[in-house]
Amino acid sequence: MTKLNRIVAATDLSAPARHAVERAAMIAVDKDACLTLIHVASQAPLAQLRQLLGTGDERVAEALQATLREAMRDLGESVRQRFAVAPAIDLSTGDLLPALLARVDAAQADLLVLGARGASFLRHILLGSTAERLLSSARPPVLVVRLPPHEPYRCVLVPVDFSPVSLRSLKLAAEIAPGAVVTAMHVFEVPFEGQLRYAGVDEAKIEHYRARAAAQAQADLAGLLEQSGIEPGRLRLVVVNGDVSQRILEYEQELDCELIVVGKHGAGVFEELLIGSTTKHLLAESQSDVLVVT
Repeated sequence: MTKLNRIVAATDLSAPARHAVERAAMIAVDKDACLTLIHVASQAPLAQLRQLLGTGDERVAEALQATLREAMRDLGESVRQRFAVAPAIDLSTGDLLPALLARVDAAQADLLVLGARGASFLRHILLGSTAERLLSSARPPVLVVRLPPHEPYRCVLVPVDFSPVSLRSLKLAAEIAPGAVVTAMHVFEVPFEGQLRYAGVDEAKIEHYRARAAAQAQADLAGLLEQSGIEPGRLRLVVVNGDVSQRILEYEQELDCELIVVGKHGAGVFEELLIGSTTKHLLAESQSDVLVVT
């Protein structure tokens, strides 16, 4: 199984970002892992402030930095008291994305945890092309937290497409949520189904192709789950036909999942160039936490 020894939680010190810090602390306690809390103070507004104040007056900027240090110390102490884990504190200044990635690498993180609804820092990080750059560049898996972490994950959904990342996703799901039921889900489509129907192939024959595709997917999924090493009693297998993103979101609601574990890339050639379209859709539309696996 994948081991989580060093966990990093990024925070902009907003109330929504606290969910991510608390989830990271819960995982750190469960895994007996080291926890680091990171805040990156954006260089651009600090530079703008200095320009407004004039080069001769650094007192306000210094006071702001002191306030951030105190807020991070208070957050670390709150985590220590509530979760009995003493986090390391990392406060830095720089361009948001490069600075965050540099600090995560310096911490040799096995998992990066972010809040989905930050006030400024995280909102900027998780929007559009910046989110794509983060998820494309980050070395460890990235856990995007939406839900208040009242308890460990109990229901985890892992969409698989039999690409190399599928097995890693299953193993990481079992590691991060050791007490959860893990639903491994494969969504398939009959190749060229629309063209076959347009070409006049009758519906019975298309249904025959669909049944064969489903049977093959069931066999492949069973083999993948055997490789994962997850106890059979914790596993649920789902093979369905349809649109991938839509089906995943449907089952997220039906199963009342708290976490979706998905690969950064899909199986398609073009999916390897950026983060996959399904992954981006889940980050935008799902109601649960999303763990993006590299």
